[in-house]
Amino acid sequence: MLNRAILMGRLVADPELRQTTNGIPVCRFCIAVDRPFSKDRERQADFINIVAWRSSAEFVSKYFNKGKMIIVEGSIQTRNYEDRNGNKRTAVEVIADNVQFGETKSASSQPQNYAPPAPYGGSPAPAAPAPVAEEPVSYASGDMGDFAEAPLDSEDLPF
Repeated sequence: MLNRAILMGRLVADPELRQTTNGIPVCRFCIAVDRPFSKDRERQADFINIVAWRSSAEFVSKYFNKGKMIIVEGSIQTRNYEDRNGNKRTAVEVIADNVQFGETKSASSQPQNYAPPAPYGGSPAPAAPAPVAEEPVSYASGDMGDFAEAPLDSEDLPF
């Protein structure tokens, strides 16, 4: 059986580094990952809880903060617990085996609405070329090469 998750997303909040009673570093954080478009053609996000241990925990705590892009490889784990009110709860989280930067340092330091600077010499940037209208391609007729239409009998269909 296979239990492997590879996620790329942005940290929702600063990672939280703690140590177990045995002194082992553990870091908990949450990332937002995009989901394919919904029926309304709107982007949606899932918020995935991640747990990193030992050197991975220290790495995340030291180099990542809210909004940074991160790549996490790990496995999905569930655990059951009782909340303060005595209700039974189930937590689903990814236990990180490997953590990497999701973007370069220069890309992460640029604001989201970044526009490239004007070229040297004070002249304005050249305008983007006008879009070229393409003729629609018709596949209804023409040479089919090695692919000829096969005769189709409704009795041969399995449904």
